[in-house]
Amino acid sequence: MDESKIPVIVGVGQINDREERLNAVELMAVALRNADADGRGGWLGRIDALDVVAQLSFPEFADASAPLAHLLEITPRHCAQTRYPMGDSPVALLNAAANRIAAGEADVCAVAGGEALRTAAKRAAGGKRDAVRESAARGTREGRARYGIVAPTDVYPLYENACRASWGQTLAEAQAESAEIWAGMSRVAAANAHAWLRNAVSAKEIAAISANNRPIAFPYTKLTVANASVNQGAAFIVTSLARAKAAGVAETRLVYVGRGAAAREPGDVLARDRLDRSLSLDASLRGALAFNGIGSGELDLVELYSCFPVMPKLARRTIDWPVDRQMTVFGGLTFGGGPVGNYMSHAIASMTEGLRESGRHGLLFGNGGFATTTHCMVISRDAAIASQGAHDPSVQDQADAQRGPAPAFLETYSGEAAIETYTVFYDREGAAKSGVIVGRTPKAERFLAYVAGEDAETIAFLTDGQREPVGARGRVVTDAEGVNHWRL
Repeated sequence: MDESKIPVIVGVGQINDREERLNAVELMAVALRNADADGRGGWLGRIDALDVVAQLSFPEFADASAPLAHLLEITPRHCAQTRYPMGDSPVALLNAAANRIAAGEADVCAVAGGEALRTAAKRAAGGKRDAVRESAARGTREGRARYGIVAPTDVYPLYENACRASWGQTLAEAQAESAEIWAGMSRVAAANAHAWLRNAVSAKEIAAISANNRPIAFPYTKLTVANASVNQGAAFIVTSLARAKAAGVAETRLVYVGRGAAAREPGDVLARDRLDRSLSLDASLRGALAFNGIGSGELDLVELYSCFPVMPKLARRTIDWPVDRQMTVFGGLTFGGGPVGNYMSHAIASMTEGLRESGRHGLLFGNGGFATTTHCMVISRDAAIASQGAHDPSVQDQADAQRGPAPAFLETYSGEAAIETYTVFYDREGAAKSGVIVGRTPKAERFLAYVAGEDAETIAFLTDGQREPVGARGRVVTDAEGVNHWRL
């Protein structure tokens, strides 16, 4: 076993800026300095590969990696930022760092990310800015936007409702599962000094509509969606076992980096074959376990990405993880905090700390975009897991082999149709603004249709849980402006 080719996490760092003073790059710098101190110091000047997770809060940093290196007064040979702030980016960058160490291409790798959305909002005119929706809107087709399909909060409910119907759950059963998972995450956050919201919330409170838990997009409420209104940074340092030992880092503090697995769905949600499953998620989770030669029963810790309930629900079914077992080490994106693309850096840091205390294997599941990209990895206290050398994490072929043909998409359609999935959007007072139907024609073509917020009968049908809307038939009429309207 060549210890110079065995990747280990040697230091982790996190920062919460509750005083709203720091920008995104400053958060990254603090997190990396904390990671350096966690690894006994002396690592920053030896970093030869620095990767940064793209951030949204301060767009003036087009590529934050160079300003970060300048702030830290370091000159790594490799200095880069991810193209987009995707939720799986930290896991992908951990995989890349481990591959560099295993291939002998680098001696010390660092990954950092940070989002100062509270600072940015305070500095913005009027004090309000939704950077996540602004970013999503720039890449949204006009034909989707006119129906309200823009940001993640608009899209993930489509998966949630499709999956609930596919799994044969009633609305009450599905909401109870979400509430149980989220209550468990709130308990982890309450015990985690690095979490943004540290108050445990009961499943009953999460399931109930209230002034503090208003509806966002059916069936999701404020307490079940990612909380991006944070100032958080996290970082980690990866080196070889040989260098870690030479630096005097105790073996009990080393966490070994195993192999990862990655795949993606088509970028256009409406060009996917189905909306009640994710083949990239399935292939990545199963691939990560297979690449590392372990089963889910051997996992002590997991981080199942939790931007919205449907993602850990899908993941836990893939790895057969019981609903009453903990699904986060950090606290989830609602309570731990949802710093856009960098959440999993916090999870990696927290899992490293957790494995130092107890357990053997941990599984990281990162998800990006609109359930678009997936990257999963195993980290461990077992050196053997990190002794397999560099590898290509792609399991795209396995995912694509299971994929059916995508339905044709119609911009306009009039006639009889059935509901494939749907959601309803709400204003800040909890009133329905509008709904959207993803429908199928008798020829299985896919289309979008609008439901007016004033159409109380249809809104009630979609949300009251008395009947399952998915599969229900109705009629579509296209108006003079080319907008499809759903009729019961």
